[in-house]
Amino acid sequence: MNDKLSARLLAGDSGMVFYSLTPPKITTEPERVSAIAFNQVERLKNLDIDGLILYDIQDESLRTEKERTFSFIPTIAPDQYGKSYLDELSIPKIIYKSIANLNKADFSAWLQRNQDLEYAVFVGASSHQQVAATNFNLADAYELRQEEHPRLMLGGVTIPERHHKKGDEHLRIFNKMSQGCRFFVSQCVYNLHDTKNLLSDYYYHSRETGNKLAPIIFTLAPCGSLKTLQFMEWLGIEVPKWLYNDLKHAKDILQSSLDTCTHIAEEILEYAQAKQIPVGFNIESVSIKKEEIDAAQELLTNVLALTKSTTKTGKTASSAVIPA
Repeated sequence: MNDKLSARLLAGDSGMVFYSLTPPKITTEPERVSAIAFNQVERLKNLDIDGLILYDIQDESLRTEKERTFSFIPTIAPDQYGKSYLDELSIPKIIYKSIANLNKADFSAWLQRNQDLEYAVFVGASSHQQVAATNFNLADAYELRQEEHPRLMLGGVTIPERHHKKGDEHLRIFNKMSQGCRFFVSQCVYNLHDTKNLLSDYYYHSRETGNKLAPIIFTLAPCGSLKTLQFMEWLGIEVPKWLYNDLKHAKDILQSSLDTCTHIAEEILEYAQAKQIPVGFNIESVSIKKEEIDAAQELLTNVLALTKSTTKTGKTASSAVIPA
């Protein structure tokens, strides 16, 4: 295991920065996959990031009745893509694994095949129908990982927008920590209000109960078109109406969203630093368009500068340390 990253995660450090990718679609020709991977390696190998996140994309049509903006095509499994195509990258890789449509035997077989994995984030099914069909849920996956791959450092998903609707996202985080999660990665954040509300409840619940704080890695992604913006909303990303209107009518929607994401990072860092909450960032592009990928690279540069500046002025207190 990469001792530096695992140590920072367990210590509850702030300022970690990640970049994330979605593997190519399974319909992509092998030669094209190799070319895509080569370009990604060249782009990422010299970046000053703490790790690479590889997503596991699933069909979520059962989650919502809204029509999907882009048609769903399965992608290469992230564990396979990381091993077969991105092995030249020496940075740690965090593998997302969806348990949707998997039963206990399926997931056990996956764990056995991936005993060399160091970091993973398990993603639950998007609907109750899927859980009922497999009789296997996220809690079962956490338990099975403890039994069959205890060395695998586990992260969890957190969704600030869910906190606005149910008010218990901070409790979900602590519950997942009790099941082995040592860090959390958020869904893409555009609603700063919901994000601060989550951080506030997370912080004060920790003070009231004595529970330690695990790092929360907030995902940021630029948006370069109205179609991308609509797709982000389909994914469940909450874009406030005023911001949606501003982006929709902006002369340069990509630059406007880039500025917005940088501002969100600044606000999160300022709020978290004041309360010594361990936070970091994950930069992604939800689009495969070159201009949006380039904008994600620019956003990454902005966020790296912000986190380095913040680290110089203040660090997360040792009270944020969580046990191994």
